[in-house]
Amino acid sequence: MPVSLSGRHFLKLLDYTPEEIRYLIKLSKEFKNLKLTGTPHRYLEGKNIVLLFEKTSTRTRCAFEVAGMDLGMGVTYLDPGSSQMGKKESIEDTARVLGRMYDGIEYRGFAQEIVEDLAANAGVPVWNGLTTEFHPTQMIADMLTIEENFPQGLKGLKFVFMGDAQNNVANSLMVVCAKLGMHFVACGPQEQMPKDDLVSEAKRIAEETGGSVTLTEDVDEAAKDAHVIYTDIWVSMGEPDDIWESRIKLLEPYRVTQEVMDKADDDAIFMHCLPSFHDTKTTIGKDISEKFGVSEMEVTDDVFESTKSKVFDEAENRMHTIKAVMYATLS
Repeated sequence: MPVSLSGRHFLKLLDYTPEEIRYLIKLSKEFKNLKLTGTPHRYLEGKNIVLLFEKTSTRTRCAFEVAGMDLGMGVTYLDPGSSQMGKKESIEDTARVLGRMYDGIEYRGFAQEIVEDLAANAGVPVWNGLTTEFHPTQMIADMLTIEENFPQGLKGLKFVFMGDAQNNVANSLMVVCAKLGMHFVACGPQEQMPKDDLVSEAKRIAEETGGSVTLTEDVDEAAKDAHVIYTDIWVSMGEPDDIWESRIKLLEPYRVTQEVMDKADDDAIFMHCLPSFHDTKTTIGKDISEKFGVSEMEVTDDVFESTKSKVFDEAENRMHTIKAVMYATLS
């Protein structure tokens, strides 16, 4: 039976079946081919979308804007100071207003309940560009990137997340790997592991798909024969600056180094959702280096710049996969 996602929200991958996720990956490949061959695909001409950003972004904003314009849509961007949402106007009222003006709404910000409230009241598809709990659009891009490097398929691959395994990216990776029959390993300190209820749900899903979910503090065991080594920044957007020192001490043993990559499968790839503190060429990176003497944080520069690193393919794929999500839900 053909997959139809018309009119659906895209809030978290727990809401989507493995078949629906695979459909979005396949559709993303088709849109990527259209883009790279210069084939026009203004399939949603006449529609309009609004992007609500309470947290800034490079990849998410640019991906939604370019994807929307490629599909022929009008795109409005609202930064934190450009709307009354949550200040003079409730989330519910904002959703009802925007739903009468736009065909789709993207939200990037804080609690998952905000994007859920938008979806419950908007009357049009709502897409989660990132919340504190989940980052589903990143997941489709990640899975597309992996499949491009492992054309035999995703099922059965060993996927390892190193570091802060309780953040929104790690949560979402655990879910999508479970949905697609992959072997997900969270490797980090016990206090930075995903919440028990989400782990239990992911393990239940993995039992049905032939995958698995493992939590470990053992870097050597985690990296052994891994097909994908993935990491993210150690302090997420919105967390206080005063936790940098403690977080660095806690997570330094889980830095992705060449030694870690050498333990993985010969064809293993490195991934990171970006931005990355792999050098001191940013104001934050420079500041951290001066305060704590750390010039590389979650990944070493040699791994980041190596041929195994697929981070910029991954970043580009945000555009193609977000295009697929919008087209699938708006067509």
